[in-house]
Amino acid sequence: MISRRHAVLLTVTGLIAAAKPAAARSKSSTLVGQFDADNDGTVDLAEAKKAAADLFDKLDTDNEGTLSLKELRGRISRTDLVGADPDHDQTLTKDEYLAVVERRFKAADKDNDGTLSSWELHSPAGRALAGLLR
Repeated sequence: MISRRHAVLLTVTGLIAAAKPAAARSKSSTLVGQFDADNDGTVDLAEAKKAAADLFDKLDTDNEGTLSLKELRGRISRTDLVGADPDHDQTLTKDEYLAVVERRFKAADKDNDGTLSSWELHSPAGRALAGLLR
């Protein structure tokens, strides 16, 4: 037979175990949490570029080191591609892609503190940046 104390201990242990995955899910489900590698509650340019570089590698399905408009899957408009493509080959290298990320990061960083808060990431400029990161 199980004692009352043992039953309470099992219940509390179960609740704690269930709460940890929920906390982890809630952090990664936030826009900041998806890119905030150092867990400081903001996204800096290095974190944004790391996420963008990882995404670039996933999108580069033909492994040519460039992304075509088709591979970009609507993340950049044709007009934006033309503006971001200095060699006019209708593709973006990783460096060209990261330059777009940096421009969008700076546009989203309204207080110019070098980091993006949740509020800044949910602005129109922040959402445009987030589209290049996920």
